[in-house]
Amino acid sequence: MVAAFLAGGINSVAGGGTLVTFPTLFGLGLPAILANTTSTVAIWPGSIGSMWGFRREIRAIPPVMRLLAIPSVLGGLLGAILLRCTSSAVFERMVPFLILFATLLFTVQAPIQRRLAATSFSGKKRSRAWIACALLAQFAVGVYGGYFGAGMSIMMLTALAFMGMEDILQMSALTSFLSFCTNGVASLLFACAHMVLWPYALAMMAAAIVGGYAAAGLARKIGKVMVRRFVIAVGFTIAIVLFVKII
Repeated sequence: MVAAFLAGGINSVAGGGTLVTFPTLFGLGLPAILANTTSTVAIWPGSIGSMWGFRREIRAIPPVMRLLAIPSVLGGLLGAILLRCTSSAVFERMVPFLILFATLLFTVQAPIQRRLAATSFSGKKRSRAWIACALLAQFAVGVYGGYFGAGMSIMMLTALAFMGMEDILQMSALTSFLSFCTNGVASLLFACAHMVLWPYALAMMAAAIVGGYAAAGLARKIGKVMVRRFVIAVGFTIAIVLFVKII
């Protein structure tokens, strides 16, 4: 429950909370795949608490960006299906590379976004090609999220930044909503496929909700700059820990 509380808080601010719950469950003796699926189901309700905490920011998000829920659901479903076809050994070795890649993208986002001023989130009319690319990018992130949730929120924040969003709190709010969609469909598939250890999952759900809500309020208080720095720090920390594990 402590791990789930921390994970719900981390996910609402920066993402990567799965790397708190997943190692905890894995360390308790669960197989890697079962630890991952149980972790996904357990901390999924944390998105609800986070969305409530970010309700003001969610109301300010333009409707066009909410369409990203569609590829989030479709991608999450495909990712969950792919997970069932992957061995634990391959699964564990892929994760640190994906997280490191996402964190590096977020780190260099600011200078690249200045070069992409034409796509800045300034209210300009979006072309069909722009919308198609945004939907495709979110679908790819959704596939990753359904496959393994650790770092998914960081990848979403990165994708939203390259789509032109600039307000880190609005980005975190939208990420919470999209994570709710992706992890929701993946959790449903895992549950139907009997890939969840429910005694652990149920005990962690309530703690994840409280953690997600509490951290959303904290993010608003400490400010945008500190939240962005926290995002980068969490991403690199997660990547380093996992690289050490597979060496």
